[in-house]
Amino acid sequence: MRNTLDIKYKNREREKVKTFKGAGLRSENRPQPGHRRHKWRNIRWAILLFFNFLFFASFFLDIQILEGTLSGSRLLGFHLIDPLAAFQVILASKIIMVNLIIGVVTIFVIYLMFGGRSFCSWICPYHWLAELGEKIHQHLFRKKIIKNHSFDRKIRFYFYCIFLILAAVTGYTVFETINPVAIISRFIVYGPSLMLLWVMALLIFEVLYSRRAWCRYFCPVGVSYQLIGLMSLLQIKWDKEKCSNCKRCQGVCLVPHVLIDSVNQGKSEYVNSAACTRCGLCIDICDDEALSYGVKYLDKLI
Repeated sequence: MRNTLDIKYKNREREKVKTFKGAGLRSENRPQPGHRRHKWRNIRWAILLFFNFLFFASFFLDIQILEGTLSGSRLLGFHLIDPLAAFQVILASKIIMVNLIIGVVTIFVIYLMFGGRSFCSWICPYHWLAELGEKIHQHLFRKKIIKNHSFDRKIRFYFYCIFLILAAVTGYTVFETINPVAIISRFIVYGPSLMLLWVMALLIFEVLYSRRAWCRYFCPVGVSYQLIGLMSLLQIKWDKEKCSNCKRCQGVCLVPHVLIDSVNQGKSEYVNSAACTRCGLCIDICDDEALSYGVKYLDKLI
């Protein structure tokens, strides 16, 4: 009886999937047995919450595993610092400190291995809150209660330069006072502040006006990781033999334009764009299992 119900459920789900023109070679959607819809999202959320809890535990329980905040910290004694925060400190103080260089190099190596903007989806606490807010936004959008508005994706690069200039001119790390990542991280470690109202305002703006606006268009923190991502070998891999052109991957992607060269046009076997956050939502939604994590060039040798 249960198997019959499972088959009926899968058939209903299959009927809902539309296919479009594309480079994929599979003629229809074929859900693969055992495919878990939220596998990578759940793993990612667990890792994100775990590392942010370590900040809290290290301070309040004095266990000295991950000390500091996401702007600058030490993991088991190894210095870690957000590149943008480090550049601001250097420009503001006019001093190049050894610990800053060590911290930036360590971060560079870590995200070179795991993929540049993976920080945004796997570590950043604001990303997690915004992901929850996105569900409310999409619900209101489907009900036609609100409209979604977009912005130029280059804005984050302008902000990146502006805040570096402000640091050099004012002698103060201006962006760190309004950086939602830093604000939430300080809240986790040291407790609440009035700046949480700014974070709430951003979330409300995203829910009611523009889907994931901060992460998609404005956040300069992701610029550093995006530049690192240009050299990263860990990428999303696309298999045209399995792809049925349903385009659901682009529906859930934070930056759907990164999938154009592969899923839409078939020009690349990998999602080459450095803007990809490696969040795994596209892998989860693709029950054809045409998408997966891959190490570019190396995965063919293993």
